[in-house]
Amino acid sequence: MSEHDKGYQQPPPPPPGAPVTQAMRVEDLSEIYTFNKYRLHVLEGPDKGKEVIAERRVITIGSAHDGDLVLDDATVSRRHCRIVFDGGSYILEDFGSKNGTYLESYRIKAAFLRPGVRIGLGSTTILFDLIVGEQVNVYLSRGDRFGELYGRSLEMKEVFGVLQRVAPTDATVLITGESGTGKELAARAVHDHSPRANKPFLVFDCSAVPRELIESELFGHVKGAFTGAVQSRPGAFVAANGGTLFLDELGELPLDLQPKLLRVLETREVKPLGSNDTTHIDVRIVAATNRPLEQMVQDGNFRQDLYYRLAVIQVPLPPLRHRPEDIPFLVDLFLRKQGKEGPGYVVSHETMEKLKNYPWPGNVRELKNYVERAMILSTGREIDASLLPTGPGGLLASQKPTATSEHVIDLDVPFKFAKEQLVDRFERDYLMAALQEDGWNITQAAQRIGIHRKSLEYLMKKHNIRKP
Repeated sequence: MSEHDKGYQQPPPPPPGAPVTQAMRVEDLSEIYTFNKYRLHVLEGPDKGKEVIAERRVITIGSAHDGDLVLDDATVSRRHCRIVFDGGSYILEDFGSKNGTYLESYRIKAAFLRPGVRIGLGSTTILFDLIVGEQVNVYLSRGDRFGELYGRSLEMKEVFGVLQRVAPTDATVLITGESGTGKELAARAVHDHSPRANKPFLVFDCSAVPRELIESELFGHVKGAFTGAVQSRPGAFVAANGGTLFLDELGELPLDLQPKLLRVLETREVKPLGSNDTTHIDVRIVAATNRPLEQMVQDGNFRQDLYYRLAVIQVPLPPLRHRPEDIPFLVDLFLRKQGKEGPGYVVSHETMEKLKNYPWPGNVRELKNYVERAMILSTGREIDASLLPTGPGGLLASQKPTATSEHVIDLDVPFKFAKEQLVDRFERDYLMAALQEDGWNITQAAQRIGIHRKSLEYLMKKHNIRKP
């Protein structure tokens, strides 16, 4: 799409991290991608008849509850595949699924889609078709950062584009994403780029406050409201008055407190615990969660009316494994942020490829910790990939794997995904042991473990196993 077609001329880019001002139109900070909506219709499988209208640039498909098209099919991986609009075409990409992704009858890693084609996932068949005349505009930021969020991938530029457009408003924002993707950084950036930037930014972590104290900490209390209330406290809403209140880990808010939160959001009035008086507040709400709220609504664990009240603007932050092209940029950024010690460190092409292939279950937070640890523990000025963790997802350890290697439990990772990670790790460790035992003779190793040579070659490719 040409600049003429987009209807504007490209202005000079703003300084990195500069706030949006009235003189700097949000449209001038973004490129516009226009694409047709499309329909995904399940033709065969347990979800036959299910249909999704895609209105976003990236649509994920799998059995995970936080996907866009959720399939109740045991042969479909948790995160099986996705469809991406790259500015000119629709691309189907496999996520390294166990049973593969098929376009018509051909197994693919990535392929262009045309209207009317059939997508195969396990025992499910999906029809892809464009909806003529219905288009969606996607705004992609021209910059590679928004506040302290960084990235050059289309996924992050789309996130920046949404945040740039919503920040100057008072709209309520719900930020979703896995642990370590930067939800608090996104919330703080929204506040810093808003007219409330000089007012308070208050973080209230719903998972960090004891259950019996959440109501008084959030809404306030008066002296004598309960045992131990020796003085009145204003609560988070009043403390953030005029500014932004960031409700982190929203999915942990007890069900019986959700109606009171909903009432405050609708009336903009707070009644402290033990008082009959109300206080008017002027607070912008930004909330975040790593839990699937839509599924919690269906299960009766989260109020539907509160969900819709909070999700006025929903911003999903992509996990790092979905944007590996950002890893070289982030590694360089973290090295430079270490001050005088950062410059001069070298990351070889082989090491960088390993970093890009690592699944990063802890996302950007884990990558940053790895870079800091590698700078300290590397013997020279070269970053060492062998320092990657060897817990779930830690597939790149240099030592010979053994059956007694310790398994670290991370309860921030959903059960099904953690199980997939553990199975993947077992497969890789088992295959590595067999190949090392037979001197990397693929035929002998396949015979030893009782599988066909072609199957072993496929598994080696799947797990990025190469002869040293």
